[in-house]
Amino acid sequence: MKTSKRAPQLIAIDLDGTLVEPLKPVRPAVLDAVRRASAAGVRVTIVTGRMYVGAAPLVHVTGVEGPIVLYQGAVIADARSGVFQRELALPNAVALRVYAAAKEHGYHVQFYRDDRFYVEERNRYSDLYARISGSEPVVVPSLPEAFAGHDSTKVNVVTEASRTPECAALMSRVCGDDAYVTRSNPEFVEMLNPQVDKGRALGIVAAHYGIALENVMAIGDSYNDLPLLRAAGFGVAMGSSPAELKAEADAVVGDVEHDGVAEAIDRFVFDRSDADTEGAA
Repeated sequence: MKTSKRAPQLIAIDLDGTLVEPLKPVRPAVLDAVRRASAAGVRVTIVTGRMYVGAAPLVHVTGVEGPIVLYQGAVIADARSGVFQRELALPNAVALRVYAAAKEHGYHVQFYRDDRFYVEERNRYSDLYARISGSEPVVVPSLPEAFAGHDSTKVNVVTEASRTPECAALMSRVCGDDAYVTRSNPEFVEMLNPQVDKGRALGIVAAHYGIALENVMAIGDSYNDLPLLRAAGFGVAMGSSPAELKAEADAVVGDVEHDGVAEAIDRFVFDRSDADTEGAA
């Protein structure tokens, strides 16, 4: 268990379920807290599973600049321009194994390239992702044919939230060590390059600023945020987080509807009085 004895120099914030509730605007108290932290000289970055097109509106409203993390760490991009500064895609051969398993078990599967997502049909799963991502799917007759000779930034299986645990277990068996398998939004199971996760990407962003990871505070809410909280000097879990994430956190704050990010910033950036006593609930 770590303690936060001094204000962080960099704050890394997940988007969905942390900064914002999907399909809703950033709550005023959270927006104010992020802007106050930036004004106080604290660097702020976004670390998300979203595509750039889906993250961009939140980047602009919060005023975040510099490198941000997208696609669970597979991409580091410039916040303002969206230019990919680094991309580690899932090799095509592994993506095709995921595709075959998903099709065999009746799952909806999506491939990604050039910040667009590709599907073989429009359905409620693609439409859910389209609403969250702010991007329309590219419908193709065959994903294997459309991606012949191309790696996929990630592969996403979208299904009912009740099926994601079994889907994640299936994909872990199919991929083995050849992919990083994680769960993000309740309906998403994502497969990425095995050298990718949010924690590794955070290290690159921190190094860009010359900031040691021990001086970083990270805030997240789901399984894909486990590497993020482990990498940061001080990890904060939202109140809605699964037990596994809370167990890894150094502090737990309220959920999105109770302005958890604002609480974290106010407690651990601007008010140091109780920092030594904070622990995971």
